Amino acid sequence: MLRFCTVALALFTAPIFAGSGPMVSGDCAYVQGSIACAPANAPQVVKEAIWALNTIQTKPYRWGGGHATFNDIGYDCSGTVSFMLHHAGLLDEPTPSREMMAWGESGPGRWITVYARPGHVFAVIAGLRIDTTGRRAEEGPRWRAEFRNAAGFIARHPPGL
Repeated sequence: MLRFCTVALALFTAPIFAGSGPMVSGDCAYVQGSIACAPANAPQVVKEAIWALNTIQTKPYRWGGGHATFNDIGYDCSGTVSFMLHHAGLLDEPTPSREMMAWGESGPGRWITVYARPGHVFAVIAGLRIDTTGRRAEEGPRWRAEFRNAAGFIARHPPGL
């Protein structure tokens, strides 16, 4: 079941780094500025995905960024989603958007859903969208409070999540 959460601002003072980070109670991720708080009720791999993504929120959009290595100076859409899945222990190598259309299991997941089509991919994690496009095209990996139209995208999710 796809989880839709009302996104609110969360107040926290926890350090930000992959492996640990800010949390809020419940099932929904929350965002304050450019940092997301992982929901306490989420599986550990979901928390790891959110905390890892917090570390690249200021990186610029870079076409092909994250394709040759998970640690890059900038990221495109598939580099961002690959980074997230890798740090959650769900992906061994960077994967382009077209290949994401067949990754994992079909349909939306309970905690993580990857939306892929040829040329673009984004994800929703515990109700919060990670995407490289927003009000300004191609601005880099950023948390997005609003859901985007997923028409034309194929929904995929990690097994069990």
